[in-house]
Amino acid sequence: MKRTIFSELKKWQENEPRKPILLRGARQVGKTFIIRQLGKDFPDYVEINFELKPEAKKVFDYDLDPRRITRDLSLIAGRKIVPGETLLFLDEIQEAPNAIKALRYFYEMLPGLHVAAAGSLLEFELENIGMPVGRVDSLYMYPLSFLEYLNAREENLLIETLVNHDPHEKISEAGHSKLLLLLGEYMAVGGMPEVVTCFIETSDLNKCFKIHRTIVDTYRQDFNKYAKKYQLKYVELLFNSIPGLLGKKFKYNSIPGEFRARELRPSLELLEKAGIVHKITHSSGQGIPLAASAKEETFKLVFLDIALSQTILDVDPGSWLLDPKFNFINKGPLTEAFIGQELLAYSVPDRKNRLFYWHREDRSSNAEVDYLFQQGPTVIPVEVKSGSTGSLKSLRLFLDLHDRSPYGIRFSLSNFLIDGDIHNYPLYAVAKLR
Repeated sequence: MKRTIFSELKKWQENEPRKPILLRGARQVGKTFIIRQLGKDFPDYVEINFELKPEAKKVFDYDLDPRRITRDLSLIAGRKIVPGETLLFLDEIQEAPNAIKALRYFYEMLPGLHVAAAGSLLEFELENIGMPVGRVDSLYMYPLSFLEYLNAREENLLIETLVNHDPHEKISEAGHSKLLLLLGEYMAVGGMPEVVTCFIETSDLNKCFKIHRTIVDTYRQDFNKYAKKYQLKYVELLFNSIPGLLGKKFKYNSIPGEFRARELRPSLELLEKAGIVHKITHSSGQGIPLAASAKEETFKLVFLDIALSQTILDVDPGSWLLDPKFNFINKGPLTEAFIGQELLAYSVPDRKNRLFYWHREDRSSNAEVDYLFQQGPTVIPVEVKSGSTGSLKSLRLFLDLHDRSPYGIRFSLSNFLIDGDIHNYPLYAVAKLR
């Protein structure tokens, strides 16, 4: 399975001097798999998993000298670790905090060695011990994008057609229809690599849904690893409630029970750190960076993966395959969440990217734009319409109030169409923004 982040890893492999690299992201998005794929391009590959080999943690307890560390790890692996030849992968590195601290010294004292690391709940340990700033690079991973899904389905001609298509022209009706059908398929299967592989190999949705449930259970089991005992009920409650609140401004009083924001807010932050949910923060959109004019207390939420959202809601995603257009029209919040998931998937991978939206609450003009997208020095408003038609009053109001935004984008079931300062893109074409 090819991932677009692989090209970034190849650049890292070829750069000199290079820093150790951390792959960051939620559990089961494919971090270990992609490093193993990279390992095939090295003369030798050594993987140390600190969960499977807890004795390896002791190697980092004596001192943080990378020359001694690689010597001792060579003994554990049974193979000599050689700079310039070996890719050393430290997996589940959050289990060995001293190994994280040691990464900076690999850069300073042994820059010729390729060192990669990853961990399921890495963000929590980084918060405790700090990131070796300037000594370690990061790449952020997400579930498969729709473009990566097409690649996994070996729809190479469709990918070429979509990537090279001029948005001023309509795509062929045959291509448009097939892409919508495949997008409906993606809405059911989602972007978790294990599920995508299962569907491609078996075409059995029931097997895929079983994997969805297993992944959701795994996330629940992780709560005990990063939440305090008194927080567990809040984390569980938020985890179960957020998929039903997609597309809405998040309010703590929307969560069932008489809980206060001060009780729920820390637990929501835990789910964010775990990569399970992402905020869409309100911004005035009057300039860049969008975060400069953000109201951090005003936000919406998207879940890590649209298919997992449906699993938690206990709805049958199979209808996406039978009639995708009907589902897009009647499941607007999921469609909006899909666009957010895509925007993150196509974002620059070497930094943690954020999502933003805009709204105006006024007695005479209450308006909301689903996403704000930064394109060079400009801010582009993005509206998501689950059907083929719909009012664009909010999008036009944003453009009227923001002189430096030259146009807006509407994603819908319709084909490509440039209509003045409104650019109409099909739902499957988020990759065109990048």
